[in-house]
Amino acid sequence: MLHGTEHADVATTEADLTAAELETALRSGPFHVALRAAIAARGLPLQRVQHHLSRYGVKVGVTSLSYWQQGARRPQRPESLRAVRALEEILRLPDESLIRLLAETEERPGQERHAGRSYRSLVEASGVLEQLLNELEASLDGGLHTIAHHERVRIGAHRELLARESHHIVRAHKDGVDRYVAVHHGDPGCSPERMTVHALENCRTGRMRWHRDTGVLVAELLFDIRLRTGDTFLFRYRVEDGTAGTSHEYARGFGYSGGQYALQVCFDERAMPTRCHRFTQHTAAAPRTGHHELPLSRLHRSVHLVEPRVRSGILGIGWDWE
Repeated sequence: MLHGTEHADVATTEADLTAAELETALRSGPFHVALRAAIAARGLPLQRVQHHLSRYGVKVGVTSLSYWQQGARRPQRPESLRAVRALEEILRLPDESLIRLLAETEERPGQERHAGRSYRSLVEASGVLEQLLNELEASLDGGLHTIAHHERVRIGAHRELLARESHHIVRAHKDGVDRYVAVHHGDPGCSPERMTVHALENCRTGRMRWHRDTGVLVAELLFDIRLRTGDTFLFRYRVEDGTAGTSHEYARGFGYSGGQYALQVCFDERAMPTRCHRFTQHTAAAPRTGHHELPLSRLHRSVHLVEPRVRSGILGIGWDWE
């Protein structure tokens, strides 16, 4: 009996240590350490983890899972990011705990880190955007290919993201398309329920949905005709924001390659940044690359980038304040 009691005490101690390690890893990361601790805490072999993932409709190999928990690779592809979201449920972890750690990518040396931006860029992976689109019976593709997208962002006197205006030229790749669903990601602390969407040309506003915690707003822009395959269409709209604090960057995600993209950021004369730069990311969870300083026009108080043919991934402009 004494031996059995000692064994129980040891098992309890080991369990307490494992739980403590998991709590610490979820709080401070990095991602692979937290994942390894979570799998160990549940006592699941990787083959069982893979089996559970398949029940969620996600296919991930045992080798990939092993690499993830060793830190040899990071989940980056959309399918992999969906797997991370499913792992949170399978391993009984708090919502977004692994997604948040995965979003903590390395920044350039000496660059200030802005809380919330990387996490918010993983909204699609967390399922929020998919949920909102489902409510509108829409998809990210929407039956349209972008030929050109020109975007103008306004930063206000209090350094806030005041508004953005988008001018789209699209081509339908299926019959019957009669709308476009615009997606707006506000800055940390924003209130999407206070934002407004204005149809400016060749469209009118329809239904809107939002998710306050992640700052996402989606809005229908309705056309007055149904496009046939191959038809082109031009439309323009504006999102009035101004509901958050200091803005440090603006980024746009592209699910498909092709089409021209131009981004212009205009600053209030009372709030001019010191430096501006462009950046790219292969996926939301990948490190940022392609840093390049951009010239800032003091006379016109604006900075811009032009990408003749976009690639799938994320492209944006960041700026530094004094």
